[in-house]
Amino acid sequence: MTDATTPTGDLTSIPALLAHNAQTFANRPAYREKEFGIWQSWTWAEAAEEIDAIAMGFLALGLEPGDKLAVVGRNRPALYWSIAAAQKCGAIPVALYQDANAEEMAFVMEHCGARFVVCGDQEQVDKVIDVQETVHGIDQIIYVDKRGLRKYDHTHMNALQDVQAEGRAAHFRLEPILREREAVLDYDSTCVMLYTSGTTGKPKGVVLSNRNIIETAKNSADFDHLTEKEEVLAYLPLAWVGDFIFSMGQAMWAGFCVNCPEGEHTMMTDLREIGPTYYFAPPRVFETQLTDVMIRMEDAGRFKKRLFDHYMAIARKVGPDLLDGKPVSAGDKLRYRLGELFIYGPLKNTLGFSNVRVGYTAGEAIGPEIFDFYRSLGINLKQLYGQTEASVFITQQPDNEVRADTVGVPSPGVEIRIDESGEVYYRSPGVFVEYYKNAESTASTKDPEGWVATGDAGFIEESSGHLRIIDRAKDVGKMADGAMFAPKYVENKLKFYPNILEAVVIGAGRDRCCAMVNIDLSAVASWAERNNVSYASYQELAGHPLVLNMIQEHVEEVNASVTQDEMLAGCQIHRFLVLHKQLDADDGELTRTQKVRRAVIAEKFSDLVEALYSDAESIYTETEVTYEDGRKGQITATLSLRDAKVFDRAHQVAAE
Repeated sequence: MTDATTPTGDLTSIPALLAHNAQTFANRPAYREKEFGIWQSWTWAEAAEEIDAIAMGFLALGLEPGDKLAVVGRNRPALYWSIAAAQKCGAIPVALYQDANAEEMAFVMEHCGARFVVCGDQEQVDKVIDVQETVHGIDQIIYVDKRGLRKYDHTHMNALQDVQAEGRAAHFRLEPILREREAVLDYDSTCVMLYTSGTTGKPKGVVLSNRNIIETAKNSADFDHLTEKEEVLAYLPLAWVGDFIFSMGQAMWAGFCVNCPEGEHTMMTDLREIGPTYYFAPPRVFETQLTDVMIRMEDAGRFKKRLFDHYMAIARKVGPDLLDGKPVSAGDKLRYRLGELFIYGPLKNTLGFSNVRVGYTAGEAIGPEIFDFYRSLGINLKQLYGQTEASVFITQQPDNEVRADTVGVPSPGVEIRIDESGEVYYRSPGVFVEYYKNAESTASTKDPEGWVATGDAGFIEESSGHLRIIDRAKDVGKMADGAMFAPKYVENKLKFYPNILEAVVIGAGRDRCCAMVNIDLSAVASWAERNNVSYASYQELAGHPLVLNMIQEHVEEVNASVTQDEMLAGCQIHRFLVLHKQLDADDGELTRTQKVRRAVIAEKFSDLVEALYSDAESIYTETEVTYEDGRKGQITATLSLRDAKVFDRAHQVAAE
């Protein structure tokens, strides 16, 4: 596994890599799943046998080459096996977000033309049945968890366990057909189809080949020296390209073990039990974990809090230098070791990060303060920059070259250029084949030479060769006075505060910036309890005067910080409000990967935006919301509008 441009031997597909691992790592663990509080484990040889049985069961049900097989549910070995089994049959797996509503699911299934759907449980089966009212191409529904499904019409529905049993029973008849299907797979065969998050419109189906996935997995695994000894926790959405490359591509290439938690509610416990060596999380996960830590420390006794603050100050001073191998005085080393004994070690164990050798975050920019917090603990957290269309990896941060303000150097095999407008372009073996049924978008995104437009604005530092991303190209604009407007830069600073979950900054083409803020319910509720602040709902807490005072302090601290960057000093927040509801993917305000849909928010909350740019001190608003059962409703609120203190550059320099 050494050549950078061509596969080794016949390892030109995921099924070929699976067969290789079943021989080379036969008795090493390949998958673990926690169910009913007990970890179950499968070796590579056992997993290969399970996948073969599923594949032959699919053949018995009539799955044909080129058919689309949708997969939806939480992370489970059976769903990863179904993806590999579909590939063995020459079919194309299409992963869906498990929290997608029926309408979103209907669009993807209709667009891709799914014939088979593998569901995790009854909830997903019910959504597929609803979808069938408008989508008529689904022939077979297959489910993993049998609970609640006994009395359903099983004319075109089967338990995966029964499909496997049928595959095993017909082994002698179907194995020759399966081997024929596998034999024709090559580097240019379609490996998977994944849909983009759709921040600006309908999601697009990104077609990725075996070449895209395997070359990217190989290059990125070599970059971080990943081996069969790694342990990963598979908890991110199956439909997200990051999970596919980590839990399928790299796992198949390197032969390491994929661990599936019992559910969202046990994720942190399971993370601690597994102790992954290779870990990925989007910024929001790291933000949430840091918020939980800060809440616990605020609730801790005075001595424990002082001890934590003392050693965290030492960690921030020398932790990153120790991690990067830079010189540190003997006294600081000793103090850091004591901190490791009393604070950092127990904290990393609580977070589940004791064994992390390589950690990554991506998806959107992470706040520098949050990033530095984890690095100071001795966790090798790095940033990568990627896209679905790139099979994830565009840039990565090499060890000992990790900084909060860059996303690293080009990943192995990747070329990068910046066009005249500042937009980032890349070319690599991981570049997608096409957008399914969308030649126009394919042509506008990828040119004939293979260069792909990222839609992000950035520049490459001459001194280090690192890429710096400013913001989404479409979001970077100008203020009315010509100053640069980059909302994400300010939003990330706001989200460093545990009390702030989300922020949306407005200001393009205007004379000043304003912001809409979501409080973090767990953090603010804990603060309210400590300060004897009573409330009956999220809405009441979000509008409490003391909460507004607290958020105003955070906004003004961010304004002072923003003035340190001359290029973006014009992005200080002049007015803000705290929203009466959390931004929600079910309401269309966020994507399923928790990215802000700015256009939707600008339209939905246009009355609030207008009020922010007026002299009003409050505004009454009505907002449509979607409840958990899918029903729509209206909530009303009167929101306070607050002015925030802004600073000039001279004031900031004097303060420093």
